Amino acid sequence: MNQHTLVLDHSDIKELMQRISLDDFMDMMIARLELGLAHHDPKQSVTPLRDGFLRGSNNEGIFEWMPHYEVNKCITIKNVAYTPNNPVENKLPTIIGSLNKFDANTGQLLAVTDAIFLTAVRTGAASAVASKHLASSQSKVLGLVGTGAQALTQLHALSRTFELSEVLVFDKNPAHQQSFSKRAASMGIDVRLASLEDIQKSSDIICTVTSNGIHQPPVIGDFGLKESLHINAVGSDIVGKIELPKQLLQRAYVCPDHLGQALREGECQQLTEKEVGYELAQFCREPGKAQGFKDRLTVFDSTGYAFEDYLALELLIELATELRIGKRLPIEIFSPDVLDPYSFLHK
Repeated sequence: MNQHTLVLDHSDIKELMQRISLDDFMDMMIARLELGLAHHDPKQSVTPLRDGFLRGSNNEGIFEWMPHYEVNKCITIKNVAYTPNNPVENKLPTIIGSLNKFDANTGQLLAVTDAIFLTAVRTGAASAVASKHLASSQSKVLGLVGTGAQALTQLHALSRTFELSEVLVFDKNPAHQQSFSKRAASMGIDVRLASLEDIQKSSDIICTVTSNGIHQPPVIGDFGLKESLHINAVGSDIVGKIELPKQLLQRAYVCPDHLGQALREGECQQLTEKEVGYELAQFCREPGKAQGFKDRLTVFDSTGYAFEDYLALELLIELATELRIGKRLPIEIFSPDVLDPYSFLHK
């Protein structure tokens, strides 16, 4: 039995993106999520609600673990820290994490890699999948409320799915807002700083990707919106944290990624279960079900869940294996005598 763990570190991920291109990787991620969701069999996998604990002086941060089990195959667990003050105070990303894959039968650690980059890409890809099913195919104007790291992958993924002509951006942090055009320059799309009112009035698709605080008011209002607007609500990931007003949700068709998780800590925490529509996987399995919603207000409640991380990690491992990228290291100590944990010292 191979007793080494595949490690994909910073340099490995960089080499992989240089060899296949970031655009191709995003396209692959979008396709993998859609295919995986379409064929997801709840009888052959288990995705519990993520769990964790609040942290920080005012409980503004959280540390979570996100497990997924493919029956008799593998287990993936993402450990992720959400620290909204990181970019300003520590010059670190808001979201930091690692992703691990284990053999379901032996428990052996099979692979470990960064989850900062992978989470950002798969979150953008999930919005692209949802928007493909729920937004008008003629969508041209994207509005971004929040211009941090997640906003860039939202734009990237949606630009691979729609022929966008303009991107309107707003952030209450002027430095983040001003720097977004430079960060997005490689995508070749006109980016314009805008007011919230302009974004609400002009956008065909809006992505809310903020670090809005717990028990703070919504980041957009329910006025001046296009009848066929689609919203990807990405920022709600803690009980008490929301981005959209309740009245908007109640008149929209709301599609969650994971119903139980969305009801607990997504936008859906403002709704009853009867007010929530199909999960995204249902639309991927039966695309025809979405046709009646493209001309009305829709919301994708994107809490981010562990099945998406499993799909993203599998894609990354497949590409790395094909291109022979990565390191195999003996991280775990397997003693020659399994009944003597010290025997490896004498080998």
